[in-house]
Amino acid sequence: MRYPTIICIALMLLNTSLNAKEMSEAELEKWFASDELDPPAYQTNDVNEGELVFLSQVPVDDVHHHQNKLIIDTQSLASGWVRVQQCHHNLDQIGRIQITFRKNKVKQIHIVSSKNIDQAWVEDNTVQLRNVNAKAELCIEAVSRALIENEDGSYSLRNGPFMRRFLDGYYPMHVSMQITYSGTGLQLASISPASQKGFTVWQNPEQIGYEAWFEGRLKTELRFYPATM
Repeated sequence: MRYPTIICIALMLLNTSLNAKEMSEAELEKWFASDELDPPAYQTNDVNEGELVFLSQVPVDDVHHHQNKLIIDTQSLASGWVRVQQCHHNLDQIGRIQITFRKNKVKQIHIVSSKNIDQAWVEDNTVQLRNVNAKAELCIEAVSRALIENEDGSYSLRNGPFMRRFLDGYYPMHVSMQITYSGTGLQLASISPASQKGFTVWQNPEQIGYEAWFEGRLKTELRFYPATM
């Protein structure tokens, strides 16, 4: 039997991508036949094809939660490098998943913890996962060159695109972001997209963050000005 190529999840953070590796015919046969390895139970006759849609109501079923903490310090202003703490909760069940970081943009990648994943290891600029089971969790730490200094002296922090893709459709996803910039003198100028239903922004003097529930492809940009501007 011939099956289509399967992409369970496609996801990016700070030039990071997460993709399911193509499965063998035997693995696909088992995947389709097994209750434990069934894909998310969404109807394929009404799927999102990539257009960003924020969800006004939180899905009843557990969905992939991509949780991120970014730390900007004074050295980041000169180098562009920020510390990243990244956790994935409720990963979709599949035989192989690969998290790929763009070369020369991310370094010092290491796995902090994993749960309900048979094997997880760092290989060059990737994190490899084998046999992802129900309620799987993975936490990674790294350093990413994500802060960009603009010509006018401001700084931009761009994330995405975040997406959860299966076959030819995009399905609900939950992304949370917390950015700490205490001691840098930075002041938030703007965030895109704007706060709305399904995309809630919060802020205090030393941090900013957001919670996003959506389908499709999400890109965000935060712009900061130094206190002297």
